[in-house]
Amino acid sequence: MKRIVFLVLASLLVLSCNGQNESTDTFDAAFVHSVYIWLKNPESTKDRAAFEASMETFMKNSLYAKTKFLGTPPKASREIVDDSYTYNLIVTFASAEDQDKYQKEEAHLKFIEESEHLWKKVLIYDAIGPKEE
Repeated sequence: MKRIVFLVLASLLVLSCNGQNESTDTFDAAFVHSVYIWLKNPESTKDRAAFEASMETFMKNSLYAKTKFLGTPPKASREIVDDSYTYNLIVTFASAEDQDKYQKEEAHLKFIEESEHLWKKVLIYDAIGPKEE
């Protein structure tokens, strides 16, 4: 019985480690596009639902974005942390060229058209990762 419990626990450990490696492998640090969005009416459930629906469609249909993450700020526990935004979108690309194509793709342009009336401010920070040699 102890041997079966050990084998089950060992299998679960291996599976959980494999899952962690897979998620790490999907993040492509070649080009990271971080978008901070402030909605005009962040307390409006209607506005949030419209924004999130449009964002979900966009993320599902983007041809170039690899990693696709949408989050909301946790309550800041330190003065240095900015929690004033409504949403944070992080998408990664295999290259700067793919990010340029993404800017013109139909899914991205449709998202902007559907949602830009909902936001009052957008800040974007792009970063490139180290080149592999």
